[in-house]
Amino acid sequence: MTRKPPTYADLEALPPNQVGEIVDGELYASPRPAARHASSSMQLATELNNPFGRGRGGPGGWLFLFEPELHLGKDVLVPDLAGWRRERMPKVPDVVGIQMAPDWLCEVLSPSTSRLDRFRKLPVYAREGVRHVWLVDPLQYTLEVFRLEGSHYLLVGTHQDAETVHAEPFEALALELRVLWEDIAE
Repeated sequence: MTRKPPTYADLEALPPNQVGEIVDGELYASPRPAARHASSSMQLATELNNPFGRGRGGPGGWLFLFEPELHLGKDVLVPDLAGWRRERMPKVPDVVGIQMAPDWLCEVLSPSTSRLDRFRKLPVYAREGVRHVWLVDPLQYTLEVFRLEGSHYLLVGTHQDAETVHAEPFEALALELRVLWEDIAE
C-alpha cells in the first residue's frame, strides 16, 4: 500500500503544542521546546542579534529569525534560529514560509529531536546550501560548529561548558557559552 505524502494541511492540523515539519517526505511532530531549550535559544539570539543583527558593538549585516518556517524544496523545516546575510535578505519577508535557505542556522537539541536534527535535517540543509550550522545541547552544555564543504558538513569545532569561543561565521564575537546554560542576570 502506497502512503500518501504529507501536505501542508497535515502540518496545519497538528495541535498547537506541537511543531510540525516535513522532512524527506515524512511528517514529524515534536513537542514544543522545554524551558531550558527555549532559554538557550533566547540567550543565543540575544548574544548574536545585538552585534550582528543591529550592529551594536559588532559589524551588523545579518537578519535573524526565531523558529522560522523554511520551505526548502518539498521539505518544511523549523530550525530554532536562522540568520541571513543582509545582502541576500535585506528585510524580513512578509510570508509564512521562507523559501531562501539561511546562511547560518542553529538547532537546539532536545532528547526528542536530536536524531531528527542530526540525521534527517542536516542533509536537507546541506542540499540547500546552508553554509554554517550550529548544534547546541543545553543538557550536555555543548556547541558543535559545522561548515558546509561541498555537499557535506565538516565539524570545525566542539566547545563545552564555560568556554569563550569565536565560532564561525561570528568570529568577531567572544561568545561566553555559560550564558546559554546558566540563568545569569547581568
